[in-house]
Amino acid sequence: MKLEEEMNKSVQALSSNGRNSHDEKLYSCSRFSSLLASKDRDYLLSPNGTQVKVSDLEGKVTALYFSANWYPPCRNFTQILVGAYEELKSNGSDFEIVFVSSDEDLDAFNNYRACMPWLAIPFSDLETKKALNRKFDIEGIPCLIVLQPDGDDDDNKDDTTTLRDGVELIYRYGTKAFPFTKDKLEELRKEEQEKHERQTLTNLLTNHDRDYLLSHPTSNQVPVASLVGKTVGIYFSAQWCIPCVNFTPKLASIYNKIKQMLVENGEDQEGFEIVFVSSDRDQVSFESYFDTMPWLALPFGDPNLKDLARYFDVLGIPCLVIIGPDGKTVSQQGRNLINLYQENAYPFTEAKLEYLEKQMDEVAKNLPRSEFHAGHRHELNLVSDGTGGGPFICCDCDEQGSGWAYQCLECGYEVHPKCVKAVDRGTMAERQVKIHAGYKVFVIRLSKKSNPNFTSGTSTKGMIIRHICEQSFRPLYQYLFQLLRFCTIIQGKNGKIMKNHLSHFD
Repeated sequence: MKLEEEMNKSVQALSSNGRNSHDEKLYSCSRFSSLLASKDRDYLLSPNGTQVKVSDLEGKVTALYFSANWYPPCRNFTQILVGAYEELKSNGSDFEIVFVSSDEDLDAFNNYRACMPWLAIPFSDLETKKALNRKFDIEGIPCLIVLQPDGDDDDNKDDTTTLRDGVELIYRYGTKAFPFTKDKLEELRKEEQEKHERQTLTNLLTNHDRDYLLSHPTSNQVPVASLVGKTVGIYFSAQWCIPCVNFTPKLASIYNKIKQMLVENGEDQEGFEIVFVSSDRDQVSFESYFDTMPWLALPFGDPNLKDLARYFDVLGIPCLVIIGPDGKTVSQQGRNLINLYQENAYPFTEAKLEYLEKQMDEVAKNLPRSEFHAGHRHELNLVSDGTGGGPFICCDCDEQGSGWAYQCLECGYEVHPKCVKAVDRGTMAERQVKIHAGYKVFVIRLSKKSNPNFTSGTSTKGMIIRHICEQSFRPLYQYLFQLLRFCTIIQGKNGKIMKNHLSHFD
């Protein structure tokens, strides 16, 4: 669901319930005690380990932070949340966070909590953590539930003062989202709408200290004004990100092909450009990575880097946002369009994409309704969005896909039609005989490290999957690697897993 729709739900939900100020204080104390205390404990842990009474949360906007040290998206968001928390505290805001751990042991809990300046439920209080996971129906982490001090303590998803998309709002607005009330969210929504309506390439890529971009070598400067009137891709990427490093050479090849295509069509090859927006961790990494790119870049450490990521709601990289000649956003799915259509996606407009989709539908009419693929042992069936398909990660090239795909109805394995390596049915039948004659059975225990759906509130700590791994297929460790990676990639904006992609498991 889009962030704007989530915000509208939050705005509709966050309304006053009519209590007077005295009742609100009494109720907030009672509410937080019922949620965060137990019959044996009426305190929370401070960062230095001292005990803080739950009643001290009275009158404060309080966020419950469901997170775990073993999950990288949690660690990444924690850094952002720390900055927002410290800024709010320094401004004297009545705001507090309570950490609800999904860590596997006490050492992991303590190590993770050492970087957190807020309160925490003791690791040993498993029952309270389970109860909170159940009450708020936590499906994935990181998750930030924001509670107003005058909220409702009923087990009700429509609680008028409980906001469930805190992670998205912090990513998008930072401290501007505080105090997460109806009026504040409505104000932010209107500001964002007006900002998008006023959007130009110049106000996206410049600031009061800089009106240029970096070229090659990095000492060369190109005025942002020279890009006005062109189709521009804003490329969010980083050298430490393996999917980014894999995608960048492909994008560079498509970039050069688009330039060549423009020349062949008698158009200006400068009509298309890409600007690199770095998420690298240091200047050396930035320069090393940028040297592999044929396009322009924002300077490392520039304030526009974070502003752009927040403005376009970039929660994962690589990400390619396409800006049209009029300075307006054409598409935020540039990476997917490049994977689907290569250079033919240019100029990424709705009219061009509609034409390409129709073209793909025509091609699909001549494709076999089913195929046997060299990389999979089950029969694959041709599907589309309307016949059981949808957005997917290709199990052959590991890139995004949508529209037509070959899908295994037995285990969910999916590949682009162009990635299918067809094997005749007779050969596949012979392979099946060999498989059944000499298979090996492996028992794999999936704990929270391999499946982020397993939080501390899950009744079982893991699950057992029996996987038949034949010698003619890829080694088992590659299957595990795929599973771990897909559990990270296929998720919603707020980190919630949308589907468990166990396509390599039976």
